[in-house]
Amino acid sequence: MRIDVHAHFTERSYYEDLATLPGVTVERHATGMSYLLRNGSKWLPFRDFMFDPDAQLRDMDRKGIDLRILSLSTPSVYLFEAGRREEVCRRSNDLIVEQVRKAPERFRAVATLPLPDVDAALEELERVRRAEEIVGVAMGSNLDGVPLSDPRLENLWSRLDELRLPVIEHPMIPLFAGAMNEFTLPFRVGFMLDTSLALCRMIYAGVFERYPNFPFVVAHTGASFLDLMERLDNGYRLYEECRQHITRLPSEYAKSLYYDSCCFFTPLLSMAREIVGADRILFGTDYPFIDMDASHVQQLGAPAAEENLLLGGNAARLFGLKW
Repeated sequence: MRIDVHAHFTERSYYEDLATLPGVTVERHATGMSYLLRNGSKWLPFRDFMFDPDAQLRDMDRKGIDLRILSLSTPSVYLFEAGRREEVCRRSNDLIVEQVRKAPERFRAVATLPLPDVDAALEELERVRRAEEIVGVAMGSNLDGVPLSDPRLENLWSRLDELRLPVIEHPMIPLFAGAMNEFTLPFRVGFMLDTSLALCRMIYAGVFERYPNFPFVVAHTGASFLDLMERLDNGYRLYEECRQHITRLPSEYAKSLYYDSCCFFTPLLSMAREIVGADRILFGTDYPFIDMDASHVQQLGAPAAEENLLLGGNAARLFGLKW
């Protein structure tokens, strides 16, 4: 059984909501690839097929994917003003649950929370978490500039830890994206930097020390984060501020996290498998933004039993799915 943990729910009304944000315009191309622009820069690509749920099912059939866990992608709902943010979030969660209910044997979903307002996020979490279609929550690598290590998020981490509810991280455009405003570098490079920065901050700030019980899934095989292990450990050894909130080497916390396979690069996936273990890696495709199948996982040449875990068994265990 193949379970794809990194696939996106794309709904036209959500893109229409994003188009109402200040500075956002729509740029359509005859090639079929269109964009939402923000302040004149490419911000979010889309194609019309993305809004057809049947296209997603056809893609799954073509790639031999049995089940997908759907999530709202970047930029989530964080940029909307209070009030409007909660409205867009509730509608997105209701629509994603509706899509799962149409094909419950093929889909599950993770809920979006109206962050950075923690009180509103906790309220929405309680509203949606008992729906059997929801198996976790999605979290951006920053919340309209608020880092995931911010003390204001403590009550949310505490509740997620109490529920042992999985969190799937997804990168956001970093605050410093203006310094790389060409060649779509905010996506190609900025996403990877923001995920890595978020994890470094969370570990050093002690988020996983205080709340060790909720599974945290890192997008894109950790981006550049796993490359930093020895540098982060040396920070712990050398600098008091890097030991202030934690009692173990950062690499030990890194090995307690989960990583999807969306680096799409078998050598990097092999490195991740060696560092964190095959039981911490989950299959992902990044549909519909990337047209990827399971070949990068299969090229690892892992024994059949291990490959089955990588492609579905680990996800089934983590999200409580039938296997």
